Amino acid sequence: MKQIIKQLSSSQIIILGFAAVILLGSLLLMLPFASQQGRVTNFADALFTATSAVCVTGLIVHDTATYWSSFGHAVILILIQIGGMGIVTIAVAVAAVSGRQISLKQRSTMQEGISAHQVGGIVRLTGFIIKMTLIFELAGALLMAPDFCREFGLGKGIWYAVFHSISAFCNAGFDLMGVKAPYSSLTGFVRSPLINLAVMALITIGGIGFLTWDDMAKNRFHFRKYRMQSKVILLTSGILVLLPALYFFFFEFGGAPLSERVWGSLFQSVTTRTAGFNTVDLTKLSEVGVALFILLMLVGGSPGSTAGGMKTTTLAVLLSTAVSVFRNRESTNFFGRRIGDDTVRNAATILVLYAFLFLTGGCVISRIEGLPLLTCLFETASAVGTVGLTLGITPDLGIVSHIILILLMYTGRVGGLTLIFSALSGNRKSTAKLPQEKLTVG
Repeated sequence: MKQIIKQLSSSQIIILGFAAVILLGSLLLMLPFASQQGRVTNFADALFTATSAVCVTGLIVHDTATYWSSFGHAVILILIQIGGMGIVTIAVAVAAVSGRQISLKQRSTMQEGISAHQVGGIVRLTGFIIKMTLIFELAGALLMAPDFCREFGLGKGIWYAVFHSISAFCNAGFDLMGVKAPYSSLTGFVRSPLINLAVMALITIGGIGFLTWDDMAKNRFHFRKYRMQSKVILLTSGILVLLPALYFFFFEFGGAPLSERVWGSLFQSVTTRTAGFNTVDLTKLSEVGVALFILLMLVGGSPGSTAGGMKTTTLAVLLSTAVSVFRNRESTNFFGRRIGDDTVRNAATILVLYAFLFLTGGCVISRIEGLPLLTCLFETASAVGTVGLTLGITPDLGIVSHIILILLMYTGRVGGLTLIFSALSGNRKSTAKLPQEKLTVG
């Protein structure tokens, strides 16, 4: 077994690791005592739920609160935690705690798993990630506990606070609010400042990436000392929250009371960062609002975070490249630094890949199910962006559509480029170049 693992590339280890955890989670959720009815859940539904949990998406075929038992909830929560922090992060942490030496192969895989720039200091960074994760999740649970305890009682309230804190931090979007109304998410807490602030903060912190945490911990408020990547992530994330929130406030939620408009606009803008919670009824969005949600869900969070999607840095590179072309500059620049051509090519490839996956998946589901295309595109964007927001069609889709969503969730979590690099890991890079000839575009 060890010999086989040594022969695998880092990308292949990550891909197979996620697949193994999903399969194990599916088998556990099939057990009779994992459901409240005490019956065996069919493999397709268990696989969908396990994939959604490990890929921190939040799309569901059964209401989490009313279908699954306490054991099922615990399994889902563990899968969310493993998927959010990353398979490799958990494995390295366990090895470090057990006193085993971390091999170079493990360090290299960890580097790829969290999108670190170098192998050096990766074990220290792993310990930092584990520690900060526990701190953030505990703080989130403490903030939400008063409201949940008031609503559900002490014991249940504490459990709900812990569950939703981990789910929010890992950008998973699983909730237990089905006890109030099936598939209601957090709509009953749209006016609660504590719930809104806690969940938004957890989503944002989990979505900006582990390396950005490290930068902020080291340099505090000295923004100039941050890595260029951290600067790009923070600036892009801030813009992607502020501008959509203003649109939602003025055009989508105009009929609601002022407090609901403010909290609802901010929350929906933040949750599209691949979180999957919602505090308003998304079926009441206009077509423009649905289209904006789709774009935001496709962008997702940041590299090396608990979030999925194309990533904020991908969008930033593409937009900056366009600006460079408009201004007749030869290179893409950020904060006085030049971006390499390989990064620009990767960003363009990711954009094409995600656009192809979500458009193809949406068109196929629309044709199979006979549903409006925009509604199906919302669902596929949510899946490939590992968001979990839905217009309510997921539970009623057929098995083929569910398989499409499973594949999209899996691809969105492990990363399209990771899958490609894994498939082509045996190919050697050619140094030969073909003759060059100009091609007119645009």
